[in-house]
Amino acid sequence: MADPRGFMKTPRAVAARRPVDERVHDWKEVYPETPGRAVLPIIQTQAGRCMDCGIPFCHTGCPLGNLIPEWNDLIWRDDWHGAVERLHATNNFPEFTGRLCPAPCETACVVGISRDPVTIKNVEVAIIDKAWDDRRVVPEQPGWHTLKTVAVVGSGPSGLAAAQQLTRVGHTVVVYERADDIGGLLRYGIPEFKMEKDVVDRRLKQMRLEGTIFKTGVTIGTDITFSELRERYDAVVLAIGSTVARDLPIPGRELGGIHQAMEFLPQANKVARGKTVEDQILATDKDVVIIGGGDTGADCLGTSIRQGARSVTQLEIMPTPTEGRPNGQPWPTYPMIYRVSSAHEEGGQRLYAVNTGEFLGDEDGRVRALRISEVEMVDGRFTSVEGTERELPAQLVLLAMGFTGPERTAIEELGLETDPRGNIARNGSYETNVPGVFVAGDAGRGQSLIVWAIAEGRSAANGVDAYLSGSSKLPKPIPPTARPLAV
Repeated sequence: MADPRGFMKTPRAVAARRPVDERVHDWKEVYPETPGRAVLPIIQTQAGRCMDCGIPFCHTGCPLGNLIPEWNDLIWRDDWHGAVERLHATNNFPEFTGRLCPAPCETACVVGISRDPVTIKNVEVAIIDKAWDDRRVVPEQPGWHTLKTVAVVGSGPSGLAAAQQLTRVGHTVVVYERADDIGGLLRYGIPEFKMEKDVVDRRLKQMRLEGTIFKTGVTIGTDITFSELRERYDAVVLAIGSTVARDLPIPGRELGGIHQAMEFLPQANKVARGKTVEDQILATDKDVVIIGGGDTGADCLGTSIRQGARSVTQLEIMPTPTEGRPNGQPWPTYPMIYRVSSAHEEGGQRLYAVNTGEFLGDEDGRVRALRISEVEMVDGRFTSVEGTERELPAQLVLLAMGFTGPERTAIEELGLETDPRGNIARNGSYETNVPGVFVAGDAGRGQSLIVWAIAEGRSAANGVDAYLSGSSKLPKPIPPTARPLAV
């Protein structure tokens, strides 16, 4: 155990963000330097708050099974080298999860039953950022090569985790990405102010030195068919994500100025990194309405503010969440409570329990307003409240309502079976009904969290390695149906 009285005598403290007036004028991370460096002065005392419980429920909240009490104890004892080794034992990319994961481990923390939980996420990112600063993150090259080849389609967190695991056990791994750079949503979906892309690039450099091969600008299904890919490689991992965006088919949807969030965010990310985007979708001097109250909507909010929007309003059909745990979501579950992200601190308005019934256009065929109304739940259905209908001005509307499943090209070409939700079906080894074809991440699980994506990539790598080698020593954090769709 770290500090036996730490959880009683030390209050919870988290990294302070840069002032709003400063950060909205740039695209740098919202923390001074990085979140890891921002918490270093307090990180040992915060790690000392860990109780080292007999049953560490933080493990139940983490799909990766991160060894949280172990590295908390090591940090308390000032053993940073040992801490990063224990962190990497279960997580290929803690610098990603330490910035982007909503930390279900913290809501499952035993200290959180009666006090504020341990700042697990801050400790995690401090460990890995310091390891990078101290040059202790080095390539782990395999001791031998198996002469087996694996193609990984998609370079998001699940594809990268699978690729790194398989490379390290000696297989030749090629990662295919249709975009012009590697990273998937890490690259073009997550804004710079949440995670600067240098964080991704340094990990990709490590993977290249380990032997992983990356091919960008290649669309599987067009440039190379999935069938050809299956013939060329001994195994194929589909980490293609859940990229079919949920639409809003209401009157006026055809008007100009209405875009999916994943049309808007990638363009902004490219420009923030110095690239040129023709006819970029911009929020500058516009009234922006974001439909969807989740993380993607918050990303659109922060991006719109930095582009100089006149006003930003985020709409959510669900009622306003409670400040504390709802009665039906007790510890250690992840509660749906009212949360304020860094983007919400920066401005904009959040409207709950409202529905958009129609997009209204101007004489040029562009959106000028939304017709919205308040809603209430009646017999399990949202019903408009009479007398609450009004117009909400908007010259740019961003749809951030989630995703409905993977694109159908691979499914149709390979004859893959799907589950009732339209995701690619797989067995306990993450293998599809087509021998040698595996699936990991959102394509098989459905839209979920980055921590689930990495866990699925690691688990799928175990299945691929066993398929190619007869057995596998790679860890398998979770079977594909072990837990319900979480968070």
